[in-house]
Amino acid sequence: MPVTIANVEMAKAWDGEEGDQWTEDADRYDAASQVAWRRFLDAGVVRPGDRALDVGCGAGRSTLDVAPTASFVLGVDLSSRMLGLARERAAAQGAVNVDFVQADAQVHPFEAAAFDLAYSSYGAMFFNDRAAAFANIAAALRSGGRLALLAWQALEDNPWLLDIRAALAAGRTLGAPPLGGPGPFGLADPEGVRKTLAGAGFTDIRFEAVEHPVYFGADAGHAWEFLGRMGIVKGLTESLDEATRAGALAELRRLVDAHETPEGVLMDSRSWLITARRA
Repeated sequence: MPVTIANVEMAKAWDGEEGDQWTEDADRYDAASQVAWRRFLDAGVVRPGDRALDVGCGAGRSTLDVAPTASFVLGVDLSSRMLGLARERAAAQGAVNVDFVQADAQVHPFEAAAFDLAYSSYGAMFFNDRAAAFANIAAALRSGGRLALLAWQALEDNPWLLDIRAALAAGRTLGAPPLGGPGPFGLADPEGVRKTLAGAGFTDIRFEAVEHPVYFGADAGHAWEFLGRMGIVKGLTESLDEATRAGALAELRRLVDAHETPEGVLMDSRSWLITARRA
């Protein structure tokens, strides 16, 4: 069945180079956000017997971790390659109550009122029409169904991003992705998100601040190898000349070395756990 895409730019990235890189480093990305994800699982968001919809499931970690509690989980994502790895992981774990579909959740024709829970681990920040997307997700939930989202707080509240950007600035003033636009800060503004979710038919909208370390690797060398392949590093250095780029990367390496601890390379971050209920 052809995939209907409304979010064309994000589909180009995630079903292309960005998705390929995340697939290759899936285990590392899973480890990077493991503390925040554990907070999500421990919050009691998932209930026994839930039929659950995982929005932006990526390589399937968030789907497979929910599957033992839920009766069924459908994971959807824009990236065909990440979904391929998700299916391999499900087969290896013997998970029989999951399915994966390449889809743009903003417009995908989900079965109406089919799910008890829609959730996302850093995957619902990328919609280019947030109102349409959450209205479509709401329609897939039964009356009283729940929504739960992990998403980054604003740039100024995330030291790890501020520090990486400062290391790579190389004398430039770097612009920041806008709050509410498709990207890492798409759900960072509580006031705007409340308005969007209320307009989509959600009530009892709550924001819980989650402060947690981002884990980049067991030691500085391991973390440096990972960071060097990340999209943020490539994006902030690709326009620099060779000498300037080398200087910026040297600053980043000093940052990595400074954050090495006995538990690994850790940098502070802040996320939102956003919960709501379909009215």
